[in-house]
Amino acid sequence: MLNSLDLEGRPQDTRVVVAMSGGVDSSATAALLKSEGYDVVGITLQLYDHGAATHRKGACCAGQDIHDARDVAERIGIPHYVLDYESRFRESVIDNFADSYASGQTPVPCIECNRSIKFRDLLKTARELGASALATGHYVASRRRGDGSRALVCAADADRDQSYFLFATTQQQLDYLRFPLGDMTKAQTRELARRFGLTVADKQDSQDICFVPTGRYTDIISRLRPSAMEPGDIVDLDGHVIGQHQGIVHFTVGQRKGLGIASGAPLYVVKLDALSRRVVVGPREALRMDRIVLRDINWIGDGALDRAVGNGLEIFVRVRSTRAPQPAWLRAADGGYEVELIAGEEGVSPGQACVFYDAPSGQARVLGGGFIQSATARRVTAKAAPQPLVETMRG
Repeated sequence: MLNSLDLEGRPQDTRVVVAMSGGVDSSATAALLKSEGYDVVGITLQLYDHGAATHRKGACCAGQDIHDARDVAERIGIPHYVLDYESRFRESVIDNFADSYASGQTPVPCIECNRSIKFRDLLKTARELGASALATGHYVASRRRGDGSRALVCAADADRDQSYFLFATTQQQLDYLRFPLGDMTKAQTRELARRFGLTVADKQDSQDICFVPTGRYTDIISRLRPSAMEPGDIVDLDGHVIGQHQGIVHFTVGQRKGLGIASGAPLYVVKLDALSRRVVVGPREALRMDRIVLRDINWIGDGALDRAVGNGLEIFVRVRSTRAPQPAWLRAADGGYEVELIAGEEGVSPGQACVFYDAPSGQARVLGGGFIQSATARRVTAKAAPQPLVETMRG
């Protein structure tokens, strides 16, 4: 007999570790599982020097948030532990973040945090504590499949869906993880927290870049990678110098504002060249890319990746967390993998994730994804997309 977490055994005989950040989502998750009778253990990770962030609204995993998590654990009557992961977080997330910006990329630190810290190190700790599962407050869901493994699917609340940030979750990790809020809205979560009498019920949501106390990520990068702040040229698509900049770290692909260039028509950042310290700008149409070369692919679809892709796999991809999934082809190429965007996409930036889905909307299944290594525009007329995919988008 399976319990509400799809695990064998009664809730009172099932230990579950809950990753508690101090926010309303993870707090409500812990309270909900406790109310259902599970043997809940709360763990909060101290991820960075929280002195500067203690009183900053929107901070996560530091200062006040640790206090809030401890307060919630005490109120619902579960053991709570704070683990010092500062050195691991600095090496895996902050250093990687700085390196990526210095190389002209636009990183997504939340993805690396989930991959390297929460779903690797914390998951190992949960197993050592004898837990049958690690539960989080992420807005994403998983579904038990016929063979007992689990599929990752988008949250019911599309506005809160966090599947983009969890694409790097492996199948082994996914089978151990649980996401109790996946079929709930944010409003329902807050109401749940109020019902349990949690003081964090109306707490402000945390920001994505939790380790930037001032809100200015350039402060972190200038300290860790000062070379990224060296001045350089702003050039047009033909390589003509039309301006100067004070460091490529101040720019990202698709950016329009803050270029400091007088022009008769709007200009956008099209490319960042870290080696030459050049920022390449052009008209909006120059932002549209059709081909994406990927690195560090993670596949959680059916079967082996090579067999699934074959001569080309019809999928839907999201190239930024705020974008809707778009129709695409996933293909093997030059010893790796690339994505052909059927309708093209603007502002495809190296360092961002390209996440694979089996449908364009609803609670689509996440098939995996990879990080964007490079993007190019189509140079020749491409073959039309197969009719089934086009009809799917029209529908």
